[in-house]
Amino acid sequence: MDTNELIEKAIRFHGHICSGLAIGVLAVKYVLENGFNYSPNEEVIAVVENDDCSIDALQALLGTTYGKGNLIHHDYGKLNYYFYNRETKKGIKISIKKRAPRDKRLSKHEYIQQLLNSKAEDIFNIYEIEYNPPGLAQIEDSVMCDICGEETASSRIMMYNNSDMCIPCYKAQRKL
Repeated sequence: MDTNELIEKAIRFHGHICSGLAIGVLAVKYVLENGFNYSPNEEVIAVVENDDCSIDALQALLGTTYGKGNLIHHDYGKLNYYFYNRETKKGIKISIKKRAPRDKRLSKHEYIQQLLNSKAEDIFNIYEIEYNPPGLAQIEDSVMCDICGEETASSRIMMYNNSDMCIPCYKAQRKL
């Protein structure tokens, strides 16, 4: 797996190079080299605990996306990534190790290159985990919000005063 090819593909998706993207590339490289493949459907699932630039590398290089339902986001602000392979029934957790402050003598470009040239094991704690992936993405019926008239996934409809409401309308009605 060529790191330069991976980072170039990730940059085309993300728009620029940064340390977050490099961390995502390094995580994906490890996953691809250890029994996982690009996921055209939902064969691979990524559960992430942050919403930083690294997640774009997962989408571009691993095929785990919000739209397909095989990228699940938990907003914990942690650099933790859980990967599940439905074909091999394998699970891996990758979490960032405590890092020393960045050496200020290194330029941004030099720091990113240092990351990309690192072994995943030097940057991450890597664990095999129990295979317990989230379920397949569900296709839901849509329900019209009685207040704004917009279609809303049925699982997100709130009932209030005998009306079906989307979450923003529900919150607005509750403030009245």
